[in-house]
Amino acid sequence: MKSFIIVSDSHRNRAALDKLDGVFAECDYIIHLGDLSSDGGYVRQKYPDKTIVINGNCDLDKLGDDERELEVEGVKIFMCHGHMYGVKQTLMRLAEEAASRGCAIALYGHTHCARVDEIEGVKLINPGNLSRYSANSYCYLAVHNGKAVEKIVDIES
Repeated sequence: MKSFIIVSDSHRNRAALDKLDGVFAECDYIIHLGDLSSDGGYVRQKYPDKTIVINGNCDLDKLGDDERELEVEGVKIFMCHGHMYGVKQTLMRLAEEAASRGCAIALYGHTHCARVDEIEGVKLINPGNLSRYSANSYCYLAVHNGKAVEKIVDIES
């Protein structure tokens, strides 16, 4: 089994990232889905071998990838910030893109709203946000032998 901690939209709230240091230390992968990729870089300095950083629409420094795919334990995962797929209006374009890449899961941020959806066999996961301006959350994802189970975790302020 492999475990992921997925965060997004931290917008310079490194205190929220520091709160997650214990779970970051214990997981196999840390994914920061953008806004700000410099915060993802901050996490990557501590955990360089397991942190993946994705650029978002507010990321002028571009410290990560715009999009990325990863296959773990027989599950192919597509990662992006989401703004290029219009996720504030619809998730269909994101689901179609993930499916065209053969991905069973699409991870995205941008909306600041934690949610899990499934469209045409693609599981779409948004971990929420870690900004200073709203309730914070992240996603814990466990992947094993071709199956994936996710849990949105609310963080107390």
